[in-house]
Amino acid sequence: MKSLVKTELGFGNFEIQEKPVPSSGKDQVKIEVKYAGICGSDIHTYEGHYKVGVPVTLGHEFSGEIVEIGEGVTEFKLGDRVTSETTFYICGECEYCKSGDYNLCNHRKGLGTQQDGAFAKYLIARKESVHHLPENVDYQSAAMTEPLACTYHAVEKTEINEGDIVVVIGPGPIGLLAAQVAKSRGGTVIITGLTNDKVRLDKAKEVGIDYTVNTQEEDVKELVNKLTNGYGADVVLECSGAVPAAKQGLDLLRKKGQYAQVGLFAKPEVQFDLEKIIQKEIRVVGSRSQKSADWEPSLALMNEGKVNAKALVTHEFDITQWDEAYHAIKSGEAIKVLVTPVE
Repeated sequence: MKSLVKTELGFGNFEIQEKPVPSSGKDQVKIEVKYAGICGSDIHTYEGHYKVGVPVTLGHEFSGEIVEIGEGVTEFKLGDRVTSETTFYICGECEYCKSGDYNLCNHRKGLGTQQDGAFAKYLIARKESVHHLPENVDYQSAAMTEPLACTYHAVEKTEINEGDIVVVIGPGPIGLLAAQVAKSRGGTVIITGLTNDKVRLDKAKEVGIDYTVNTQEEDVKELVNKLTNGYGADVVLECSGAVPAAKQGLDLLRKKGQYAQVGLFAKPEVQFDLEKIIQKEIRVVGSRSQKSADWEPSLALMNEGKVNAKALVTHEFDITQWDEAYHAIKSGEAIKVLVTPVE
């Protein structure tokens, strides 16, 4: 089967390779991939900023149909519509595994990073990571369960009450999903972007986000102060991974406000205004990926129509069209890109 493989670390080194069709082992299922999403980490991997276990077939956001069941699997049957968590292997013995925080296991192996992923016709998943798709969740939406679970994971680390002012910085796919999750909690949500984010800010309006702000044309702090009688935002979800955005987020928060860092920075060491954190008693939390407990609630949000993931899909390509998909993302033309397998 044709697979999109990262062959070596460094910039580029993506190749379409012919790989053998895998077979499911004990407690595993084989999934025929319907759609796979291109994640920001896939872009970082292509550009050489994110290390994976090369050579490896990329792709960790996906949906598909079960076509083979391994020994010991009774929870699924042939033909089931499913998606899967990215976790392929965990040690099962550390404190993090025992508490369900698989994303923090030091020995964890993930689909599309250390284990062959979804940029191919078939992949193997462990049964514990697989989830049935609810009736109202189609394959395109389901391919975005993983990024939605990441945003659910981040929002779950904050407390959002009815009427709280929540600022989401960065209107990419993660920001647009985070904004919808925050809104499902009763928050009044402001999402911010730049002039070249017009398509994404327009999409935010389409999916029902309360306020969209181009910070190059409008003063977001003025809007926040107007909505809060000068107190500041209750919660900031920083989804852009841009240093100026992080600084702005701390400035927008009220005293005792909550700041969640969701976006990844290009360089790990950034200047951060600790004085502001101290003087305003801001609670800062980091959010890494997702864990098992985030998946069923995320699928439920889509099933109940509280999150419209499919609306974010602007482009579809097959896996042999990586260059076109990459260009669509880097140009800002695309919001979410899905790819499909080829025979």
